[in-house]
Amino acid sequence: MTVDAVVLVGGKGTRLRPLTLSAPKPMLPTAGVPFLSHLLSRVRAAGITHVVLGTSYQAEVFEQYFGDGAALGLELEYVVEDEPLDTGGAIRNVYDRLRAEHAVIFNGDILSGADLGALLRSHHDSGADVTLHLQRVADPSRFGSVPTDENGRVTAFLEKTPNPPTDQINAGCYVFRRSVVESIPAGRRVSVERETFPGLLADGAHLHGFVDASYWLDVGTPEAFVRGSADLVRGIAPTSALPGPVGEALVLDGAKVDGANLTGGTTIGAGAEVAAGASISGSVLFDGVSVAEDAVVEESVLGKGSKVGKGAVLRGVVLGDGATVGAGCELLNGARVWPGATLADNSIRFSSDC
Repeated sequence: MTVDAVVLVGGKGTRLRPLTLSAPKPMLPTAGVPFLSHLLSRVRAAGITHVVLGTSYQAEVFEQYFGDGAALGLELEYVVEDEPLDTGGAIRNVYDRLRAEHAVIFNGDILSGADLGALLRSHHDSGADVTLHLQRVADPSRFGSVPTDENGRVTAFLEKTPNPPTDQINAGCYVFRRSVVESIPAGRRVSVERETFPGLLADGAHLHGFVDASYWLDVGTPEAFVRGSADLVRGIAPTSALPGPVGEALVLDGAKVDGANLTGGTTIGAGAEVAAGASISGSVLFDGVSVAEDAVVEESVLGKGSKVGKGAVLRGVVLGDGATVGAGCELLNGARVWPGATLADNSIRFSSDC
């Protein structure tokens, strides 16, 4: 079975602002490299070499970084959406670039440990028109659920409900026959969940479920982004793109860490400086960040070139690029500081934009 890969990376990443003001979500530094690098490493490991990226927001950034993909052992092509097309429309928009009879489709903001080889074998062996990766989750009431019969065929697509009949949810990864991609209406917004998949079921198409309980995380929020990066650094989430050994911290080239305590899968970006007595846990520091003496940073994301003053405390915080947090400041519970903003010494902020 010949297979192409399609990665949908057109979203604006609004839930991750202010980080995504300067870069698309799939290009944010995650465990030392752009998030998309981890997904592409898994695609290559599965033996797929032709990859089409469906882009929109800051589309040029992807090609500037990855080029033709040769350095990754891939052949990359880029297709730009002129206007948002939703997931189904974005899949149809890349149809002309597909070569193989089947295509595996990835949402570009999902971190997953699913066995792609097993997914493709399941699609082939079942003879399905579409195979969906279905993830078992502890609390399926937060998602729409996708029940299957005893043979693995999908029987329905259900909206969120307090008592779902199954713990299986749509995990944002699919294998399509090329002919099915062609059947999606072109040139308009199309939702796979609300239009494409229910329509295929109604027409008698074979939709198969590949049910899995491996690592899975939607990194669309700051909390999830931090967790995903930390899980990659610690080896909990799979990747072949980690630029260093698995461990409690990843310190990139040119960073200076002088007697600081680094734990919880923290990443210290290139050229960053962390002073003596500082404690960084489960956080992501982009390139050029400066953290002064005795500061505490926990489960936070610090944008490029941001500065944290002496003795400041940041817990569950996002700093935009170039932001400055003064000495003795305390930022907690989802506070976000916008690019270039400066907080005076000894400020205290809770769950608010600054």
